[in-house]
Amino acid sequence: MFYGILDDTVEQTFKDEGIKLESINTHMNLSVAELYIHALKYEKTSTLSSTGALVTRSGKKTGRSPKDKRIAADPSVLDEVWWGPVNFKLSQHSFEINHERAVDYLNTQERLYVVDGYAGWDPKYRLKVRVVCSLPYHALFMRNMLIRPTPDEIRNFGEPDFTILNAGKFPANRFTEGMGSETSVALSFEKKQMVILGSEYAGEMKKGIFTVMHYYMPKRGVLSLHSSVNVGKEGDVSLFFGLSGTGKTTLSADTKRMLVGDDEHCWTDDGVFNIEGGCYAKAINLSEEKEPEIFNAIRFGTVLENVDYDELSHQVDYDGVSITENTRASYPVEFIPNALIPGMTGHPSNIVMLTCDAFGVLPPISKLTEPQAMYHFISGYTAKVAGTEVGVTEPEATFSACFGQPFLVFHPVKYAKMLEEKLKQHKANVWLINTGWNGGPYGVGSRIKLAYSRAIIDAIHSGDLAKAEYKVSPIFGFHVPLTCPGVPSEILDPEQSWNPSAGSYIETLKKLGGLFNENFKTFEDQATPDILAAGPKL
Repeated sequence: MFYGILDDTVEQTFKDEGIKLESINTHMNLSVAELYIHALKYEKTSTLSSTGALVTRSGKKTGRSPKDKRIAADPSVLDEVWWGPVNFKLSQHSFEINHERAVDYLNTQERLYVVDGYAGWDPKYRLKVRVVCSLPYHALFMRNMLIRPTPDEIRNFGEPDFTILNAGKFPANRFTEGMGSETSVALSFEKKQMVILGSEYAGEMKKGIFTVMHYYMPKRGVLSLHSSVNVGKEGDVSLFFGLSGTGKTTLSADTKRMLVGDDEHCWTDDGVFNIEGGCYAKAINLSEEKEPEIFNAIRFGTVLENVDYDELSHQVDYDGVSITENTRASYPVEFIPNALIPGMTGHPSNIVMLTCDAFGVLPPISKLTEPQAMYHFISGYTAKVAGTEVGVTEPEATFSACFGQPFLVFHPVKYAKMLEEKLKQHKANVWLINTGWNGGPYGVGSRIKLAYSRAIIDAIHSGDLAKAEYKVSPIFGFHVPLTCPGVPSEILDPEQSWNPSAGSYIETLKKLGGLFNENFKTFEDQATPDILAAGPKL
């Protein structure tokens, strides 16, 4: 039996995938209320929070499984994909085995859910995505994260550009060639399919589509970016790169500016557009005082994953970590009061690269040359601090190419060259902001105050920093402003505030520079001489 709008393309999708449409209750593009009813009725772990959000669990997996991500070695992509540390090959035969295993599982289910939506707000570039899954919570999650079509667009949706088959409750066969575990997240660009086995973590679908965009968009001359974007009242656009813990979401959330999106964007000849129709925010330690926009977005329609809650009041304990520290909230972007709808804007005038330097040697703000911007974009640096992971006893450098290495398909230099062309064309300023330690490394110095980081962002937007006087820093050769409104001058120069008890500032700076140079050896073969020359000079 089928529920919802059924057309020839849906029947064809099921026929192509081998799913028995006639023998399964298939629910197509259900409303939020209907998905709530199904989740509460059929999912044992789903309930309601005191604010009306759907509280659920993602099973054994409470985060992504990047080591289990595979790309089918289709002949059309063999010479294109950046094979190696991120993209592991899967034979076409093994992909077919996983596909058949997923279809066999889906054909045993009493109910299936189909969600149609778009990836990308710009109609010229958006992809039509169809999701087939067995869990109503997964359907609601993707209804939030994809851009929701209008009723007319649903009726005329047509054949999807990409299909996700989520059979995450069913494991992959560990003895299938190319499998590393019972979890498999496999993409085939030739078949335009993504197959999920062995993980119910909903974020695999979101980031899977991001990977798909990292493949299709550059082939159309569009730069895909792991970034947040906001726009000021005068139409000035700022783009924020940053790994987890650097402040990307916090610093791009500005009540004085409109939020285009918090995570995934594309830069075209016309400007920037958001890929997603929703936000997937971290919920750990969330409070109304610190992040009121996100806190107040957790209401009817929001999915809360793996959070602790009081069984009597159903009030969520955002500090609770009994299931995982990676607690999450998925909600439509319009739940944020200052969200820009549709999620499209002009060209960025400022590019902000965020890092949390636990070595305490990088300035809070530096202006980068174009080659330096390429070097640090490819590097994607931040640092872990002691105590965050077992075995981490001192600051540990972490590099993620293009600030999103797990989602890249092509070599990082390809994306960097596209960014370089955009910067030259639109004359955007590029800034490196350190939200980490000052006065010494973690354990000696102190973390740079959020108020200082916000003052720096404000000075970028006001134009004050573009007019400031600068000096060149040692080793890295950054242009560091001598003054910034709201920030003490000694904070701007980390050597001035360095605590002697932490040892030599220059030696620590050289140590970090050496780590940068060692990491960049991976990219030397394709980087230009200008980019190579922009690295630390030891």
